[in-house]
Amino acid sequence: MTHLIKVNDLVKDYVNDEVITNVLRGISFEIAQGDFVAVMGPSGSGKSTLMHILSFLDRATSGKYTFKNQDVSGFSDDELADIRNQEVGFVFQAFHLLPKTTVFDNVKLPLIYSKLNNKDQLTKEAIDAVGLSHRTYHYSNQLSGGEKQRVAIARALVNNPSIIFADEPTGNLDSKSGQQIMEILQGFNDRGKTIILVTHERDTADHAKRIISIKDGSLVGDFLVDNRRLASDGELKK
Repeated sequence: MTHLIKVNDLVKDYVNDEVITNVLRGISFEIAQGDFVAVMGPSGSGKSTLMHILSFLDRATSGKYTFKNQDVSGFSDDELADIRNQEVGFVFQAFHLLPKTTVFDNVKLPLIYSKLNNKDQLTKEAIDAVGLSHRTYHYSNQLSGGEKQRVAIARALVNNPSIIFADEPTGNLDSKSGQQIMEILQGFNDRGKTIILVTHERDTADHAKRIISIKDGSLVGDFLVDNRRLASDGELKK
């Protein structure tokens, strides 16, 4: 597999009133194209900070971050924004949909500044990919939680990113809706999409192919999931 992401000795410190808080303490790992990685850790472990750095929303204090064989550690804010807009899709626990706006317009949002000509077609294809064609022109506040998260996934996919970051995507859902969301994510991964999932729940992490564990800002585990949970039937893949 080709390596999509490689981080070496990532450190993140926050300084407040001359008090330095060490959030990440020298983390190193690689993620291959087409992998499905769950980043686990308790609250305050640094997993969200790590995701923000990997998704170009934040910068490390020190260390090297290589994305698609480019060292992006010294990139300008504009350069990082360009990579984020072209290469990254986001799915959040709280959905972050525009209220009183149609499913179509919510999904189309990442394409507003795109130079692509077939924006409407891409939007419809993304909505269809998550099984919501029948809801295309419903308003987001008319949807269930599970449907809202599917809209968020469609929005994350509409610009065909290299990687999807999912931050606690089942956290606000009941177990059935959560299973449906994980089935959709697994399906996209099976078709080659790279996914990084942030979660504190082992049951959710077991849907991934690999788990990276973080505690107190340090990497404490990195292993393959032997008995991967398949969302399609709720069973474990032996």
